[in-house]
Amino acid sequence: MIHRRSRRATVLQYAALFGFIVFLSFPLLWMLSTSFKGPRELVALIPSLIPVRPTLENYGTAFGEQDLVQSAANSIQLSLGNAILTVLVALPAAYGLARYATILRKATMGWILVSQIFPLILIIIPLFLVLKTLHLLDSLSGLLIVYLVWSLPFTLWMLQTYVKAIPLELEEAASIDGAGRLRILRAIVLPLLAPGIVVAALFAFISAWNEFFFALVVLQNQEHFTLPLTLARFIGSEGVVRLGPLAAASLVATLPSLVFFTVIQRHLRSGLLAGGVKG
Repeated sequence: MIHRRSRRATVLQYAALFGFIVFLSFPLLWMLSTSFKGPRELVALIPSLIPVRPTLENYGTAFGEQDLVQSAANSIQLSLGNAILTVLVALPAAYGLARYATILRKATMGWILVSQIFPLILIIIPLFLVLKTLHLLDSLSGLLIVYLVWSLPFTLWMLQTYVKAIPLELEEAASIDGAGRLRILRAIVLPLLAPGIVVAALFAFISAWNEFFFALVVLQNQEHFTLPLTLARFIGSEGVVRLGPLAAASLVATLPSLVFFTVIQRHLRSGLLAGGVKG
């Protein structure tokens, strides 16, 4: 009887997990299906998940009218740069905030939280004027600085919680054994921080990859456009959406982020296992 209940519970758990996976993957599957549909199927009263007559016309239109390759290269450059720079800047600051109790620590952490409350529209005009003064308008480097400043507070807050979770006794024991500060950081702290570093890098990457508003204000030359700006060009001035080419371009824009997440997820798992062993 107990074995039968356990089997029934297992079946229900797998059924719930399968339903959750289908629920999450359905938008991607529908976008994939739409990208292969012709004009008649796109306006059909009864839509179908599997295209009746698959076509690559939407992909030809998407790549022919818009420079998706250049936009993807710009987005990858900005997203990877933001992920790397954000972690490099936030990591030492997070360690200092977590390990060294100072008078300014609470004020700093409070300001980090308060800074996330301000809406984007309040800072976009001062930001535009600063970038104009520095001659960084319509440049990927200027937009990268904006992304770095915008991603840094939350990343710093997240990393300092990871640092605080590492027992201080491990560092003290290594110091008693004669290890220097740099060796302690390299051999003990960094391996245990690997999951936090991966999560912070993933957050910074996704934030820059999906960002639209800052790019819309800063960038003017189409050669510097990111993927969100290029995708917006498939919507006409009167709000008419070219659904087929937009679905094809959106699918192409989704693939790099999926690949990045797949690669970094492996490092996240290995980091969690390494942290458990070393802890």
